[in-house]
Amino acid sequence: MANLAKLEQHLATRSYVEGYTPSQADVVVFKAISSAPSAASNPHVARWYTHIKSYTAEFASLSGSSTAGESFLGGASSAPAAAAADDDDEVDLFGSDDDDDAEAEKLKAERVAEYTKKKAGKPKTVAKSIVTLDVKPWDDETDMDKLLESVKSIEQEGLVWGGHQFLPIGYGIKKLQINIVIEDELVSLDELQEKIAEFEDYVQSTDVAAMQKL
Repeated sequence: MANLAKLEQHLATRSYVEGYTPSQADVVVFKAISSAPSAASNPHVARWYTHIKSYTAEFASLSGSSTAGESFLGGASSAPAAAAADDDDEVDLFGSDDDDDAEAEKLKAERVAEYTKKKAGKPKTVAKSIVTLDVKPWDDETDMDKLLESVKSIEQEGLVWGGHQFLPIGYGIKKLQINIVIEDELVSLDELQEKIAEFEDYVQSTDVAAMQKL
């Protein structure tokens, strides 16, 4: 049985369980899901499930190891808490008081207030990623300049377009490869790819060629 909650969180910023192409990690998780997930409760898993299902006939030939996929099997995540790495861990929200008397409640409130004050005083780190997207046209007659113009017309907070190049992929067809910098909390790669796919006169498909945290 697959842990859908953990998988949903993982796929919110990734196209596959591991790497940038379908692999045996995707196969093992796919087989652990008994039926198509609900798009309402797990939209990223539902999108991934439909995509991986199209590779069913090729499961045996997919590369990679199933090891990464096995971490998404089983019930709710039971990963141990990280070792103490900053002084937030010094604040015990609930203490070791067993009595539910007024003194224990007062002590708990004081500790919560102390924790909240310490958190408020720390600057928030903005998590960013640099991503390389591959955008494939329909054929060699597709106007690649128009395709590029359409893609870069997408504007949203936390998204910065970078350099690009047109790379040959065979039969006279070229793909657009373009770099972007995103703020992880503000930009969903799945949603961005869906927006690009809406330029259906030019775009056949998109894929994440590379992704690296900044």
